[in-house]
Amino acid sequence: MARDYSRIDRIGDQMQRELAQIIQREVKDPRVGMITVNDVKVSRDLGYADIYVSLLSTEELTEQSPEVQESLKVLNKASGFLRGHVGRAMKLRVVPMLRFHFDSLLGHSRKLDRLIREAVGDQPVVVRDDNDESDTDSSERDA
Repeated sequence: MARDYSRIDRIGDQMQRELAQIIQREVKDPRVGMITVNDVKVSRDLGYADIYVSLLSTEELTEQSPEVQESLKVLNKASGFLRGHVGRAMKLRVVPMLRFHFDSLLGHSRKLDRLIREAVGDQPVVVRDDNDESDTDSSERDA
């Protein structure tokens, strides 16, 4: 039997949507770059919520990058402010403590994509041969 879509999962999804909007509209700190909220994992007792974010940048970012460290520091300091806004927006009685983490999945996917492009090259995946089609068309006409 498939696992039901639990209340904790629904809270996490709604919190992800709310946080994305609140960070974009309410956090005015210039040290916070263009943040994308990728995932929210809420503990079963609603004590903590781990928020995974990524920064939009032209260069490869890792968790040790100064931009990432600065943005995470600002977000973790603003977690009380964000928690209050999330609680009011979602009308939750118990609002989890927010902990922000850098989501390195985007960097891994870019690396894998680059490796696949190097291995395959710019060749199309399916090679289409026009001669084969003309042969089948002429044989169909003859029949």
